[in-house]
Amino acid sequence: MNSISLAIQDLLDDTEYGLELVLLAGGVGVGHRIHSSRIQKPGLALTGYTEHLHPDRVQVLGNTEISYLRQIAEQQALTHIQKLCGYPISCFIVTKGLDPPAFLKAEVEKAGIPLLVTPHQSSTFISLITKFLEERLLPTTHIHGVLVDVLGVGVLILGKSGIGKSECALDLVIRGHRLVADDVVYVKKKMPAALVGQAAEAIQHHMEIRGLGVINVKNLFGVSSIREKKIIDMVIELIDWDPVQEYDRLGLDDEVYAILDVDLPHIKIPVRPGRNLTSIIEVAARNHLLKGMGYHSAREFHEKLLARMEVRPLGNEVE
Repeated sequence: MNSISLAIQDLLDDTEYGLELVLLAGGVGVGHRIHSSRIQKPGLALTGYTEHLHPDRVQVLGNTEISYLRQIAEQQALTHIQKLCGYPISCFIVTKGLDPPAFLKAEVEKAGIPLLVTPHQSSTFISLITKFLEERLLPTTHIHGVLVDVLGVGVLILGKSGIGKSECALDLVIRGHRLVADDVVYVKKKMPAALVGQAAEAIQHHMEIRGLGVINVKNLFGVSSIREKKIIDMVIELIDWDPVQEYDRLGLDDEVYAILDVDLPHIKIPVRPGRNLTSIIEVAARNHLLKGMGYHSAREFHEKLLARMEVRPLGNEVE
């Protein structure tokens, strides 16, 4: 799992989310790091009350904050701003294209705190930057495996190298399912507890089949055979068949596989000649959908069996 942070410069460089930020002062601080996706409007901190100030968050100054600083005595405002700049503030962002007071520009320049401005309304900008930060600061990891969309279920196929993960995925694509990533799956955690997988950009839509080489799934099977990203719903692990190992034959116990502190349903499938792994994976996805609707086949079968044993007549007994 990566510990992710962003520099203030990353906000200035954005072209995807429409932040439209311009640096006004404090340019020496554009290397300051942002670790939290939450923002804060200083509010009472501008009056000198900094009890609940979170300096690690982006501080947004809207029309209310700028108007307040202009209406109170300049020396009083300067005192409050100096106190505020005494904290390790990541940056200040002024909305609505407002021109902040000269003393604010001067103090942030002295403290090395970036002061940025955006033409957006406060509510619009807060929505944009929150989405930007949440996307860019999400916990991430990468996993060696294959991610396939099977009937709308994101199935992550794991297993040792050469066991047949890609071959299973190829067969699933031929059956009409969709490839998300082969070989390396990049996983992002979406709050509160969803995992989104996607391929590395360099190998997106490609698959390696031993003996055949690298193929482009999108070109071979069309755009309906691929997906850019998919929420991971379950993990299927392919393992070597061990004749002395006792495998689960009922499916009563639901195992889990943890990724980024999110528990996913985990199924281990032994691999041996004659087993149609593609059909098994497809049925596992269908069964997962049933479980999501509250229907657990194995448990229902077990309960019926127990009920039948309880009501079964004892038969004729010899006295």
